[in-house]
Amino acid sequence: MFGKKREDSPGYEDNAALDGFGGYQPSDSSGYTPAAETPAPEPEPEKPAKQPMSRSGRRAMYGFFATLGVITVAALANNSDRSSETSAPTPRAPIVYTPSPRVVAPPVTEGWQSVAGKDGVYAYDVPPNWTPKPGTIHGWEKGTQVPGITMVASAFVGEGYCPQEKRSRIGGSGVANIKLADPAAAAKKAVDDLTVSAYNPEDGPLTAKVTVEQPQTTEFTLGTGKKVPASIVLAEVVTPPGACGAHRALVGVIAPQLGEASAALAVYSGQDAPGGADRELILKILKTYRGVPEADRKTITPPPSTLR
Repeated sequence: MFGKKREDSPGYEDNAALDGFGGYQPSDSSGYTPAAETPAPEPEPEKPAKQPMSRSGRRAMYGFFATLGVITVAALANNSDRSSETSAPTPRAPIVYTPSPRVVAPPVTEGWQSVAGKDGVYAYDVPPNWTPKPGTIHGWEKGTQVPGITMVASAFVGEGYCPQEKRSRIGGSGVANIKLADPAAAAKKAVDDLTVSAYNPEDGPLTAKVTVEQPQTTEFTLGTGKKVPASIVLAEVVTPPGACGAHRALVGVIAPQLGEASAALAVYSGQDAPGGADRELILKILKTYRGVPEADRKTITPPPSTLR
């Protein structure tokens, strides 16, 4: 539903933490490392031409291979019982995966679940039917026609809702690094990046109709208790119907004023499938976004899981 092509893929997803977002200080990529040059191989010396084999030599060679074939068949016949006894596959021991410790924060909305970012510096809440995946990076890759967007501290709703696409989902959320200081401009850019990338093919055409609303002024509470200005921007998306794609969707972003860049929380949801988030619910999720006091952060180690 939310992918490079809405009917094909929900975007990329990587179960790994992304450094730089926890303290609101994202760092740029160092770029690629050029591959080491490989010296050209030296030319091999020419081999002498093979001489044709004589008729008597060919008869001796055929006799040798015939004898070898008889010996091989006899050996296989004598070892057939033994090989059948040892050919049974050895059962592999199950692999036990122990997750890394992570920081959690208590929810501020009764009955909801908290999704904490890196080191628990920030968090937001999602409803009970959502699945928090705080260690997952997800988003949409940049294409010739779409800007792409990457989000961390993820959560999802309605995963696998479309029978034609197992990786489909009704909606999701995550925090994106937007390199703009003004909160209204940062929220607007995050909305533009997500709506264009998620609801259009990466190489076009841009068929989704996006209607962006005016920014709403609000506040964001830091972990110290200090409040800073923030902006909320909502957008409605209408797309051509597809096998799994939504005809209507809503996207909301809240971007706090944090310096040269903003860590913006984005929430998106289809409106045509049951279980999604409507306008009121998206606003409610966005307004739970906050800094977490150090005293409220708790480090836990999730229980190990067995992979067979």
